[in-house]
Amino acid sequence: MFSGSFTIWHWLIVLVVVIAVFGTKKLRNAGSDLGTAVRNFKKSMQDGEAEAEAKRQAEALAADAPAAPGATSGHAASTEARTAGSGTGEGSKPAN
Repeated sequence: MFSGSFTIWHWLIVLVVVIAVFGTKKLRNAGSDLGTAVRNFKKSMQDGEAEAEAKRQAEALAADAPAAPGATSGHAASTEARTAGSGTGEGSKPAN
């Protein structure tokens, strides 16, 4: 019954029917809207990639930057706070 493939004549008939149903103005507007949507999508993808790259670069710079003078890390500050109140003066050894 069906040969399995459409010839050029089948596609031309489909095109004529679509144009007759929708009209050329609606098809032109739909094509224009689709083109605008694709352009906006590409632009937003490029903007997103640029933001992600900027974020990666900022994180890399923050990781490579030396600590400010006089700043202590969170671990050292917590150790100092613990030993200051213990009265032993021996760092992290517990008092027996």
